[in-house]
Amino acid sequence: MDVVNGPCKACMGYDMMKNAPRLIRMGILMKVRDSIERKLAEALEPTHLDVIDQSAEHAGHMGHHGHGTGETHFHVEVVSRAFVGRSRVERNRMIYALLAEEIAGGVHALSMTTQTPDEAGR
Repeated sequence: MDVVNGPCKACMGYDMMKNAPRLIRMGILMKVRDSIERKLAEALEPTHLDVIDQSAEHAGHMGHHGHGTGETHFHVEVVSRAFVGRSRVERNRMIYALLAEEIAGGVHALSMTTQTPDEAGR
């Protein structure tokens, strides 16, 4: 399993609600988990995708408040043909690029398991 942690802007006093006014103006205030799932599904066309919100396990942790929703810690499991021929580092970079807005907006920790369908036996 690949475990990678995102930048800890919450620990630096970063204003996690900076994107909320824009989202509210757009009439969209979707859950962070839903945004992660939508972006990964659209870009990677996975054969398996599971976005697990682990935030409750980190209550009281310094970066727990995140977007103001408390959604700050996630684990994603992705099986996709998009990973064929790519190293673990390249796969992780793909995920980080796709979720740059969520990470900048308050996702405090992100771990991931990335596999091709052959690796997953699917």
